[in-house]
Amino acid sequence: MNYLKYTQYVYLVFGAYFIYDGFTKVNDPALGNPWLSFMIAGLAVFMFFFRRKFAKKFEDRNKNS
Repeated sequence: MNYLKYTQYVYLVFGAYFIYDGFTKVNDPALGNPWLSFMIAGLAVFMFFFRRKFAKKFEDRNKNS
């Protein structure tokens, strides 16, 4: 279960990618709607913090038992 410490950072990578994608869509309106990319980026950043909190809670629970 040691890999769970590192999988949360995948969400940050996806968030950065979708922020980049959103800005490219803002600069070129022919590419499509940028707001969906920004919403997915926001969700990815939220999931990063959620997973980080969950992993810390899981680690603390294992230390107490």
